[in-house]
Parts: sequence; C-alpha cells; structure tokens
Amino acid sequence: MKKRNWIALSLVAIMTATMLSGCGAGETGSAETAEAAVTEATESTEAAEEGTSSDAEGGVLRVGMECAYPPFNWTQDEATTPDGSKAVKIYGSDYYAYGYDVAVAQKLADELGMELEIHKVEWSSIGISMDAGDYDCIIAGMGRTAEREMSYSFTEPYYYRDNCIVVKKDGPYANVKGLSELNGTGCKLTTQLGTGWIPLLDQVEGAVTGSNYETTSECFMAVSNGVADVCIIDLPTAQSALLTNDDLMIITFDENDTFTGDEEMVNVCIATKKNDTELRDKLQGAMDAIGWNDKAAMDELMSTVIGQQPAAE
Repeated sequence: MKKRNWIALSLVAIMTATMLSGCGAGETGSAETAEAAVTEATESTEAAEEGTSSDAEGGVLRVGMECAYPPFNWTQDEATTPDGSKAVKIYGSDYYAYGYDVAVAQKLADELGMELEIHKVEWSSIGISMDAGDYDCIIAGMGRTAEREMSYSFTEPYYYRDNCIVVKKDGPYANVKGLSELNGTGCKLTTQLGTGWIPLLDQVEGAVTGSNYETTSECFMAVSNGVADVCIIDLPTAQSALLTNDDLMIITFDENDTFTGDEEMVNVCIATKKNDTELRDKLQGAMDAIGWNDKAAMDELMSTVIGQQPAAE
C-alpha cells in the first residue's frame, strides 16, 4: 500500500512538472509529453508490482556463505585457483571466494544466465541476513533439518556428506571404532555452533559438552590444543582440516555403532526465504537441467576443490 501511494504521488508530480515546463512548447507538446511521462511511470509501476519475492531479478544471483568453511567455501587472495578455476570476488571486498559451494553456485548462475555475487557473512547470522534482504539464497554447506525447514525453503541436495569425528593422532581416542567406545570416558566434545551436529553431542554418555565454536577451524584448534578431545563434523571438512593439522586424524564409525538422527546433516541443500518458493524452484530447475543429482559427480567436484584450496599448496 505504501508503494502504491508513493507511485500515485510520483505520477501527480510528473504530470504537474511536465505541464509547467511546457509553457513555451505549446499545449499539444505539453500534453503529449505529460502523457508519455505518465505511461512510462505506469509501466515501471506494473513491472515492479509483477516482480517476485526474490531479489535475484536483474540477472544477479546473490548468495550468502561464510567464505570460511573449507572445502565448501573459503576466502583467497587470487582470482583463480591452482588449476585455473575462476574464483568469485566477494561483494564489498578485495578478496575472492572459492570452494564447492562457489563452484556449484557458478554452475547454476551460468545455467540461469545470471551473474553470481558472493556475500560473506558470519554463520551465526546467515539466516537473519538473508531474511533482511542482504542476499537471495544460502549456498553454504547447510544441512536440511526439520528445524530449519520451519524457517526456510530448501532445494533437493546439491551434496551428500558423511559424518565423522576428529581426534588427536597420539591421543587416548585414536583407536576408537564406534560411538559406544566413547561412552563413560568423560571425553570433551566440540562442534560448530548453530549446526545439526549439536544434538549429536548428547548421544555420548558421560561426555563433557558446552565448548562449541563459531567456526570449524576453531573446533580443530581446540582438539589440537587439548581443549577438546573429540570434534563431531562432516568428512569433507575434516579432510580439509588435515591438510594443515597433521597432528589430527579422522575416524568414521562402524555403521552399526554410530550416531542416530544424523541423517539430516547428510543432505546439503540450498536455502531461500520461506516464502520465496519461486527462487527455490528456479534454482532446482537449474540443478535438474545440469543433472546435478549424481553423487559421483558431486564427490568428484568435492575431491577437486579440496586440492585447490590454499592450504593444499
């Protein structure tokens, strides 16, 4: 309603200004000019009112991500990766973003004929910033959980990941094979704040919990420094961390002795605003068009980007 009122006032102002400025041009010229101005303003109004709830119109796909969650996304100085892949300039920054999320986002933007714009944001405010209109969607290694589906709309997965734990190579948990072996040990657990791994902490009986961190790199540092014994995380992120933390090791639990309810974090999906199903469907259509539902292709791309991150050099 406010938009319509503003438009109406604008039309009146245009007509008035045009008629006043036409004093030396003759009545016919003034009328024609005024009519043209009103027509132009009306067309602009109709175009604006026909717009979707997404801000992705105009050929720009604005994507929010941490740019600090390798191998899904990271920040780098160079415009290209070692294999020549093109990184994307971070909006409002002199740095560039790359990683699995960026590579997939670029594929989708290309399919849609749109320009890709990457916005760097803290994980703790990634949903709030999207709802505020800072960007149109989240492509940031986000797991589709029942809780998140209450606030966002999701595409089908653009990646499927396995969960694991990370411990010190020479620590007391290096030989653990199953979840039950951690029970009763009093081990100190950690994971990233605001993630679907938080509920898994309570599945280790007698564990010490509560010291979780904003970034995964802080989680791995905590294990390296002995502040924590075990980090619950996804496998690609753990593999990425081991490139620069040779004192750590990855353990994948036996399928008969592992976490329950962690299936939600397996599905990594694109999130849009809850009511922006048009953009969600548009992105899903692009995924379908390029056949981005093949796990083998997803794993191949993930393997490639892990080798392209700065830590791999």
